[in-house]
Amino acid sequence: MQTLLYHTQGVVTTITLNRPDKHNALNPAMIAELTQCFEDAAQDQKTRVIVLKGNGKSFCAGADLHYMKEIAAFGLKENIADGLKLATLFDTIYNCPKPVIACVHGSVMGGANGLTAACDIVLAEESTVFAFSEVKLGITPATIAPYVIRRCGEAAARHLMLTGRYFSAKEGLRLHLVTATASASDENFVNLCDDYVNMLSNNAPGALEACKKLISDIALSNASTTSLMNYTAQSIAEKRASAEGQEGIQAFFDKRKPSWTLNPEPDDQ
Repeated sequence: MQTLLYHTQGVVTTITLNRPDKHNALNPAMIAELTQCFEDAAQDQKTRVIVLKGNGKSFCAGADLHYMKEIAAFGLKENIADGLKLATLFDTIYNCPKPVIACVHGSVMGGANGLTAACDIVLAEESTVFAFSEVKLGITPATIAPYVIRRCGEAAARHLMLTGRYFSAKEGLRLHLVTATASASDENFVNLCDDYVNMLSNNAPGALEACKKLISDIALSNASTTSLMNYTAQSIAEKRASAEGQEGIQAFFDKRKPSWTLNPEPDDQ
């Protein structure tokens, strides 16, 4: 791969943006490779958790401006096709059946906020700076908007996208664009990322996938709670009857860790 590092260790697949000299700006090669990597990780039976991060001083500076300048000279049809490739990337991350953690630092600019908003969990160094900078360049944050708005809501999106201003990880935390923060010193941030990876890795893989689908289905439906009863009752019934559900319940009564736990040992019950 030209723009990424892809590494699987145990049940964790790490995808690292690797254009540090360009602050990991998104170009056509990176967009294509990221899409393929997430598709591959989603199909990998050994992978339980996916981590997305960036090498160098920044997580991602958004779209590569040289690439933006080139594509702007093309016709409308070519520009739509190019936009669909970026939209497909965000959709692939958002609908990935495996939990996805973004571990970000430095700068998260423009389209990089689409990468993070499409992830399940976003962990940021306290010094990380964010911005929806598109309006300053005369464009709109179009392909990232569905994921950002679902994450932080319409009011916050209007505020941040219309002003294009810089904001901190602390503010991102308040607006739910960030899940948790830690300082970069004394390996606090590394430990934070490891803690979340361990929590997710030791949960039931099938239940995680079903839970992601459940949340997405309910969040995207405009159905009433009453009309969702049959769906939710069927969902819980299927998981209770599954081999994984039966193992989890039996392990509780046996006072032991379930079989999917990475390092099974007796519970302190």
